[in-house]
Amino acid sequence: MTLDPVLFRIDANMPEAIERLFDLLRIKSISTDPAFDADVEAAADWLVKDLQSLGIAAEKRMTTGHPMVVGHVDGPSEDSPHILFYGHYDVQPVDPLELWDRDPFDPALEDTDAGQVIRARGASDDKGQLMTFVEACRAWIAEHGALPCKITFLFEGEEESGSPSLVPFLQENAEELSCDIALICDTGLFESAVPAITTMLRGLLGEDFTITGPSRDLHSGMYGGIAMNPIRVLNKILAGLHDETGAVTLDGFYDDVPELPDDIRAQWQGLNFDHATYLGDVGLKSPAGEQDRTPLEQIWSRPTCDVNGIWGGYTGDGFKTVLPSQASAKLSFRLVGQQDPDKIRAAFRSYLESNLPEGFTVEYRTEKGSGASHMSIDDPAFEKARSALSDEWPRPAAYVGCGGSIPIAGYFKEILDMDSMLIGFGRDDDQIHSPNEKYDVESFHKGTRSWARILEALTR
Repeated sequence: MTLDPVLFRIDANMPEAIERLFDLLRIKSISTDPAFDADVEAAADWLVKDLQSLGIAAEKRMTTGHPMVVGHVDGPSEDSPHILFYGHYDVQPVDPLELWDRDPFDPALEDTDAGQVIRARGASDDKGQLMTFVEACRAWIAEHGALPCKITFLFEGEEESGSPSLVPFLQENAEELSCDIALICDTGLFESAVPAITTMLRGLLGEDFTITGPSRDLHSGMYGGIAMNPIRVLNKILAGLHDETGAVTLDGFYDDVPELPDDIRAQWQGLNFDHATYLGDVGLKSPAGEQDRTPLEQIWSRPTCDVNGIWGGYTGDGFKTVLPSQASAKLSFRLVGQQDPDKIRAAFRSYLESNLPEGFTVEYRTEKGSGASHMSIDDPAFEKARSALSDEWPRPAAYVGCGGSIPIAGYFKEILDMDSMLIGFGRDDDQIHSPNEKYDVESFHKGTRSWARILEALTR
């Protein structure tokens, strides 16, 4: 099967591909709000019908929450590589609606100084990304009557609401869904320009807690000085989580943190990351992480501890001279390497409780954390994909890390015993999860061509 006719067809049929994407974008598949349950199911139905129109055996599979879309297609031979492609068809809520320049579910092409974009909720996250792969498959089938390898499609409808049904679904269907490797499309270009394969994802642990001191709020004139203020206690605890170099102080926090391999460090340095501009865009100047680490290491390969919220006492207009009974905070830890969320949680709680004054108590409200994901690039498929991406884009593709967490990659490894390649074509200014979300037409076009090249490369 030759590649050139497939690329020509993608180019020629781009207007029709955008119209199909518009049809999907018009469906209000907001998974977190029960008012849109019927819309989420309608999006699943739309995808099933579209895959079936390509001759792919696809169906809607019900879960305890929103449905999964599963499709299978055979390759040209029994020994063809077998890949799983994952995307999600649900979207974030659109609030605040008044900040949108147009109806979030009335997609349109818009000319900007940086080129033409598709403006709609889900344009980038993740319907546009998902459809780049489907359109690449459509072009392969149209030109050659078949795909160059075996493919399993898995489209989720709950990613934006915590994926509560995903793990049970993977466990119950592990044999059916296990493949040679997974492709995940929920990432982007490095600095909006360099095609990237994400090989490192940080894990995530959250702590939500309240410390209680006095049995009730106290008058600061009657008790100020003699009574310990819970906010004062909380501030001291939070301030002690980092030392003067930016390192986290919890016992054993860095025990399971690996050093970055020299070849990966060299590649990252070659990206010439401009941290001054990166921080300057949000009104900041200096990196705040570990001082002996480069900015990219701080974002991609080093663990963190951050305070996400803090409250207590009176916060309304005017003053209320009160010593509060309670003070609360929310923290998140981004984890790397082999850091165990349970071990980090235990270390934090030990630190917190050892710093509580006599008579103080603490209540925790937390959920299970997830460890980091690291994909070995020893599999030849990774270099084949990187070469294919480099052939399509002006700048060569790079292996990169990701400061965020995409749990699906870890689930695929843990439950299905397969590595994932995370490849996406979003840009830094796509405004995902925000008003006026967009997806560059160039990203949609070149992303589709990229997947066609990757499919061909993986079957050589």
